Amino acid sequence: MEGAVIGIVAAVFVVLVIASAAIKIAQEYERGVVFRLGKYTDVRGPGVFVIIPFVERSVKVDLRVVTLDIPSQEAITKDNVTVKVNAVVYFRVIKPEDAVIKVLDHRYATSQISQTTLRSVIGQHELDELLAQRERLNQNLQQIIDDQTDPWGVKVSVVEIKEVELPPTMVRAIGAQAEAERERRAKIVHAEGEMQAAEKLAEAARIIATQPATLQLRYLQTLTAIATENSSTIVFPLPMELLTPLLKAATGVPKEG
Repeated sequence: MEGAVIGIVAAVFVVLVIASAAIKIAQEYERGVVFRLGKYTDVRGPGVFVIIPFVERSVKVDLRVVTLDIPSQEAITKDNVTVKVNAVVYFRVIKPEDAVIKVLDHRYATSQISQTTLRSVIGQHELDELLAQRERLNQNLQQIIDDQTDPWGVKVSVVEIKEVELPPTMVRAIGAQAEAERERRAKIVHAEGEMQAAEKLAEAARIIATQPATLQLRYLQTLTAIATENSSTIVFPLPMELLTPLLKAATGVPKEG
């Protein structure tokens, strides 16, 4: 009796072992790459799938987007400036069978090719381009890295340069350049203002030359402004045509006519 029980327990154990080896479960974001006697057969999942124990084996591959930090890389720009640049790469596996068969570790391989490509691209551009045209450099990096990882079944969707570290001497030089540029713009604005003021003054002079009475009105406006600000005695000339009638009346000279 005891032997029969032991036999049943052993049979159940063997069935469980075989079932656990045969039944596989892949999550929604996973796929199982199946090999039969070492030869690739197909990709299975998501969900439950069955393999032949001891004949087939499966390798699970994650299809989710991976965020890969590229450590700071020291590179020399086209205009011989040493910089340190780090970046971030977003990629995912689109062909699980290639990610398993054609490369030993697709994450490590993508990381290494991203680092070398970053140094290479930085060396092909000048510092001004690196600072001012970062979006174009990001697109260039993404295209180059994606072309290199495509045979591995890896799709690189985004590459972003995060930080550009410059030598202290270069930082001071860029600051001086920016300050000089601000001074140049300020001088241009000041010169444009002086030119506009000169044009308005010339226009006013032309109007006064054609209309002498406007000059007298300007005298009166100036006197009004001075009188409101200071208490002082002001002497100013009067046109003779205003004083002639008064002088004739005082001397008894009869009016003409």
